[in-house]
Amino acid sequence: MNYTVAPATGDEVRSGYVGRQLREFNYRYVGEYPEVQYIRLNARDSKAQVVGGLRAIVAMHWLRVEVLWVSDDLRGKGIGSQLLVEAERLARGLGARNAALETFEWQAPQFYARHGYEEVARMDKYIGNFYLAIMRKAL
Repeated sequence: MNYTVAPATGDEVRSGYVGRQLREFNYRYVGEYPEVQYIRLNARDSKAQVVGGLRAIVAMHWLRVEVLWVSDDLRGKGIGSQLLVEAERLARGLGARNAALETFEWQAPQFYARHGYEEVARMDKYIGNFYLAIMRKAL
C-alpha cells in the first residue's frame, strides 16, 4: 500500500474526522463518552484588561488544564485560585470526575498542591535541569 504523510488541510482539521475515528475506536473499550468540551476563562481588571486566564478541555470525564496564567504583578491575589475553582466547577457539570495538568517546577507545582493536586509523575531535565510535574486531582 502506498501512502503519503502531509500536513492536514484546514478543512480536514475542521471536519473532525480523525478525532471521530479515534473516539469510535475508544468506545469499543470504555463505552461512549461525551465529545470534548472546552473551558475558556479570563479574569479582567476594572478596565476590562485580561489579567489572567485558563484554557482547558474536558475529555473522557477528565478536566485537562492546558494553560493557567496570571499577570506577574497580580500573582498571589487569588486570581489563579478563582480561575481554577471555576474551571473545576464547570468541568464537574460537564461530567468530569478527575483533573490533570502538567507544570514546570518554576511555574506552580506548590500552587496546585494547595488546591489538592498530587504529583503522579515527574520528567527530570525536561528542559535544562528543570523537571515537568504531572499532577492529578479527584473532582
